[in-house]
Amino acid sequence: MEKPCTLLVHFDKASPALANEIKEALEGNDVEAKVEAMKKAIMLLLNGETLPQLFITIIRYVLPSEDHTIQKLLLHYLEIIDKTDQKGRLLPEMILICQNLRNNLQHPNEYIRGVTLRFLCRLTEAEIIEPLVPSVLSNLEHRHPFVRRHAVLAVMSIYKLPQGEQLLADAPELIEKLLSTEQDPSAKRNAFLMLFNCAQERAVNYLLTNADAVPGWGELMQMVALDLIRKVCRSSRGEKGKYIKIIIDLLVAPSAAVVYECAGALVSLSSAPTAIRAAANTYCQLLQSQSDNNVKLIVLDRINELKISHREIMVDMIMDILRALSSPNLDIRRKTIDIALELITPRNIDEVVLTLKKEVVKTQSGELEKNGEYRQMLVQAIHSCAIKFPEVASTVVHLLMDFLGDSNVASAIDVVLFVREIIETNPKLRVSIITRLLDTFYQIRAARVCSCALWIIGEYCLSVSELESGIATIKQCLGELPFYTIAEEGEATDAAKKQQQANSSVTVSSRRPAVLADGTYATQSAASETAISAPTLVPGTLASPGNLRSLILAGDFFLGAVVACTLTKLVLRLEEVQPSKVEANKACTDALLIMVAMLQLGQSSYMPHPIDNDSLDRIVLCVRLLCNTGDDVRKIWLQSCRQSFAKMLAEKQFRETEEIKAKAQISHAQPDDLIDFYHLKSRKGMSQLELEDEVQDDLKRATGEFTKDGDDANKLNRILQLTGFSDPVYAEAYVTVHHYDIVLDVTVINRTKETLQNLCLELATMGDLKLVERPQNYTIAPESSKQIRANIKVSSTETGVIFGNIVYETSNVLERNVVVLNDIHIDIMDYISPATCADVAFRNMWAEFEWENKVAVNTVIQDEKEFLNHIIKSTNMKCLTPPSALDGECGFLAANLYAKSVFGEDALVNISIEKQSDGKLSGYIRIRSKTQGIALSLGDKITLKQKGSSS
Repeated sequence: MEKPCTLLVHFDKASPALANEIKEALEGNDVEAKVEAMKKAIMLLLNGETLPQLFITIIRYVLPSEDHTIQKLLLHYLEIIDKTDQKGRLLPEMILICQNLRNNLQHPNEYIRGVTLRFLCRLTEAEIIEPLVPSVLSNLEHRHPFVRRHAVLAVMSIYKLPQGEQLLADAPELIEKLLSTEQDPSAKRNAFLMLFNCAQERAVNYLLTNADAVPGWGELMQMVALDLIRKVCRSSRGEKGKYIKIIIDLLVAPSAAVVYECAGALVSLSSAPTAIRAAANTYCQLLQSQSDNNVKLIVLDRINELKISHREIMVDMIMDILRALSSPNLDIRRKTIDIALELITPRNIDEVVLTLKKEVVKTQSGELEKNGEYRQMLVQAIHSCAIKFPEVASTVVHLLMDFLGDSNVASAIDVVLFVREIIETNPKLRVSIITRLLDTFYQIRAARVCSCALWIIGEYCLSVSELESGIATIKQCLGELPFYTIAEEGEATDAAKKQQQANSSVTVSSRRPAVLADGTYATQSAASETAISAPTLVPGTLASPGNLRSLILAGDFFLGAVVACTLTKLVLRLEEVQPSKVEANKACTDALLIMVAMLQLGQSSYMPHPIDNDSLDRIVLCVRLLCNTGDDVRKIWLQSCRQSFAKMLAEKQFRETEEIKAKAQISHAQPDDLIDFYHLKSRKGMSQLELEDEVQDDLKRATGEFTKDGDDANKLNRILQLTGFSDPVYAEAYVTVHHYDIVLDVTVINRTKETLQNLCLELATMGDLKLVERPQNYTIAPESSKQIRANIKVSSTETGVIFGNIVYETSNVLERNVVVLNDIHIDIMDYISPATCADVAFRNMWAEFEWENKVAVNTVIQDEKEFLNHIIKSTNMKCLTPPSALDGECGFLAANLYAKSVFGEDALVNISIEKQSDGKLSGYIRIRSKTQGIALSLGDKITLKQKGSSS
């Protein structure tokens, strides 16, 4: 068994060689040197050294000292040394300290008395304590409250010992008398705490006798009273009615801690609507009155628990909860919005949306640094409200469309995705949304937002006026054609060239070298290409640096392909609804001219890089379609795209509904399940005591101390052999990984006929692992074994390595013997678990994370989906790509995987594979993360596992 530890101080430089230096310093007269020597002695003892030679030195030279610091360190030393032998009998030399302790308990200095009494609280040896009992009792009547409050605690700890009732038979009666006369709040609280722990009936009698005075008690006394009420009601729930009144009276206490505990006690004792409403009101008041962000987050957690178990009552509190949005902290705002979104009903949706709209307007002020991120959060919340309650969409969609040109690209993308979904699910809003979108299109700066907005224009402009307005808006944002002109050689003067270079609008195609006016070299061409400036827009608008022309001139040809597709859809639809063929042909000609100009721009030397093949093929396809359009192709372009989008939305809604149903079914008992009697005790399920017991069982199970039926085989699989069978010392380890801790239970067997002395398990780590404490030395008899436990802390998700030696001595050989241990590799799979995130969040993290590991596909598996499932199983990740997107057989597969570590780290994986003509799979698996460790470790894991289940 490991020894109990009441004091822990970290010390890296533990060395037995310090013992002589410590002894010399203690025997000297220098007080500061003695203090340092005592500190080193304490830290050596805490690191497993015994130092038996120091005890007499400390008794002779340290015990008589009057220095307060030395006296305090002396008590620490006495606290941690072994006071008993191996059979549990008190060491004879311990009697030497009893007289010193008695003198300290009668010392004229109150501090010496107080710290000595506090030291007695940590002693468990009755033989030392018994002669000190009269001195402890005398301190209960000391004039100074510092001494009295520690004397009460000493009496309590002595009374709780196995022999305590014999040592202090009348302790409860003495403390009860003291409680009735004591005036010091801390001493009174300690006395009440002693009755609470040692004589509960007396504490309950005192509480009920003074029930009316409880609101006037000090904060410390009130907290103990609440603990007492919880304990009494846990054992006899029928009597909780008489205590509810005390708790309700304390809800108006001036102390926030007391009020918080009262609300928690009220929820645990009663499920009546009145009690739950009072507790919820208390939490909401704390949310407003407390300035500490950590307190607010804790209170929000309690509100979230109430929301789960008493949703009907919490629905009425939603506006009070939303007041927490006034906090500038994003975590508080996010948690508040998450809670509020689950409390929305048709009765309060209008108020909630109005509040969210006001918050969105506030973010326009630009006073806070993170307004963009907060605005994105609000947009997502409003989006969720509009999907659940379509009738509110009309009140928010036009407000949000003002943020399409937001400088925060993520926020603008959320807005345009919201608009895209609303325009499909709310046909009544189509005309107003299209009109508003065309009016604000020139403000959009981001290419991704432009692409989505163009898709909306191409799909939902249906009338002649809308189609013509859509084409006109796109033409206006593209500017005059062509995008550049070719002037004759020699017309461009040197001055014009300088000006064009300053404007980054001149590029000279490769022909022959020339020296420029500033002395640098360039190439000279037969023609110079000059970009035409952006056109003047209609009155009331302002050319934005993010409009279509500037984005395309910057080299974004994917956006150019989107423009071509949008114009194609608009022209095809215009040909169906426009009675005038002349106007339709004119629009078609304009669209063709724009596409040809983009193709010419992409293939010119004016651009820093030529157009990519995908965009080129897309634009050429659009040109061919406008020149020769069949009915089948027209149907695909004008109907199939929107049908696919509607199908995607329907599947998304179905998937979310199924997830909600799955979550709801988890809490229900299945037929033929064993009856869980926790459900018969309260509506919440488990009481606080039962929760604590359950947590203890979980911890024991995690550290291997507690196993259920069938767990033994699993435990055997986790045993690692550390040494060979022919080594004089055989060792094997059972490794338990539990979040931030790794526990090694090492079994060491002495296979020799000799006694092994000073046997020590020396461990070292590589990676983000850290050994908590150095295992102590042991003596192992011939052919016997020893269990040694080592604890290691983990700080990040990374494949770590533990290595080391076993060092021992024998009586025959003077030098130390060393047995090298096998390395223990910690698997990254113990730290990551499947998780979900929104597609936008995945893309943002993918763009933000700087560490990428690219693994080439090398597998014997020939089916794309089978390979994907194998990777998902091997990496313990979740596939974010919906199953419908993976349907069909096309020879290609692309999917996104996501997982989260216990340390909050994100792991992103993208799988892109193609089936070759010979049936083999080729492609890449790309891993991205914020830290290098998880990217490398996950890549190594995939490399080992990807070949197939046989590997």
